[in-house]
Amino acid sequence: MHADRIFGLFMMVLALGYILSAMGIQTSFMSDPVGPRVFPYLVAGVVMLCSLSLILRPDPNADWPRGVMLAKMAFSVVLLVAYALMIRPLGFILPTVIVAGLLSYQINPRPVPAALSGLGLGIGLYVLFKVILGLGLKGLPPALMG
Repeated sequence: MHADRIFGLFMMVLALGYILSAMGIQTSFMSDPVGPRVFPYLVAGVVMLCSLSLILRPDPNADWPRGVMLAKMAFSVVLLVAYALMIRPLGFILPTVIVAGLLSYQINPRPVPAALSGLGLGIGLYVLFKVILGLGLKGLPPALMG
């Protein structure tokens, strides 16, 4: 129970830091009415609600991961850090396809569905972010874009 409360408190502090960093986002006079700060505020708000839930109602019988599961979780964290580092040089689509496919394979170790999941997420999220939401993402590495 104490671990849940400590984690909830840690995440609450992290969410507050996220809000403070989002407050520093510069907006121009021609930005849309919602502005670029709304999404970080929403994410931080959800994290704060979840953290409050962990603090007020911790799980009395929490089983902490050990062995193979802990190694899988560490591998996932390494993948996500590598993903963040790969986006700028490789564009959005390729790192997303690779990392989403590997994470999907970890959940269900069947290669074809995992590869199709990665491909679908990479292309689908790019279309969502670039075409529908109008974000300035680079789809592919600059060398391939000409």
